[in-house]
Amino acid sequence: MNLPIKVLGTGHYVPNQIITNHDLEKLVETSDEWIVSRTGIKERRKVTTETTHEMAYLASKEALKKANIDASEIDIIVVATITENQKTPAVANFVAGLLDIKHDVMSFDVNAACTGFVYALELASSLIQQPKYRKALVIGAETLSNVLDYTDRNTCILFGDGAGAVVIEKGNDNNLGYFYNTSKPDMTNTLDVGTYIKMDGRKVFLFAIDVVEKSILKVLEDANLTIDDIDHIIPHQANERIIMSVAKSMNVSMDKFVMNIASYGNTSAASIPLTLSEYKEKHKETKRVLFVGFGGGFTYGAAIVEV
Repeated sequence: MNLPIKVLGTGHYVPNQIITNHDLEKLVETSDEWIVSRTGIKERRKVTTETTHEMAYLASKEALKKANIDASEIDIIVVATITENQKTPAVANFVAGLLDIKHDVMSFDVNAACTGFVYALELASSLIQQPKYRKALVIGAETLSNVLDYTDRNTCILFGDGAGAVVIEKGNDNNLGYFYNTSKPDMTNTLDVGTYIKMDGRKVFLFAIDVVEKSILKVLEDANLTIDDIDHIIPHQANERIIMSVAKSMNVSMDKFVMNIASYGNTSAASIPLTLSEYKEKHKETKRVLFVGFGGGFTYGAAIVEV
């Protein structure tokens, strides 16, 4: 699907508390060398008092500031998350309240695991094509430390907390966005109410290296573009070895991929917008970027957007 959208601003928030690999060595049988060599992760962030909606709000405030607009101009808020702090109201409703939005605003959450932000971005991009909507906030926010079993070395080493947000409005034919999102039903990885994340790491790894490449090629084909037309690829930050395998298979330099997994680990739906926000701090000029996500469910998808 191609939708004319314009990205006006980006923002992110991460907790101050840093959990290093050496910290995890004290909790489970692992080592810094083992974690880094297999995942690329050196540290991750962990909430102390922050909730998912507070982090989403703080990331949104930064995105609005960088977009140089007021919250009164926002008509849609979509939050991608699997770690809401309550079942209802939605995290997006809390964000609207914290932003002190008084006018009518459509606000809701999306659960598509680690692909959630790409799903949410397509939803919001579709909605703002309607005349009654002006601008939308699209957010990914996770407090994954709240659903981690810190005796399970297969999962507790991987995940971190954080949030990222973008402000978008309807664009024109010069700034089209292209989207490809789908799923393949699989119940391997689960997060039940009141329990911890469970994951078959090997199965996810094999799934990911297949669908990441497929998603990239599919959205490029739909957009009638080549990989050379893309300035950078911002993938979901799950495992550095996954991206290295994809880069090798596609004969693409790792320099093409934007990675910050070493600092934050896997922040699920927050990872792409968080990485994008940091990317925009370094690249002020307009760039054409490709997002690619994959996650439990299994869900996967990609988008090409000018930022």
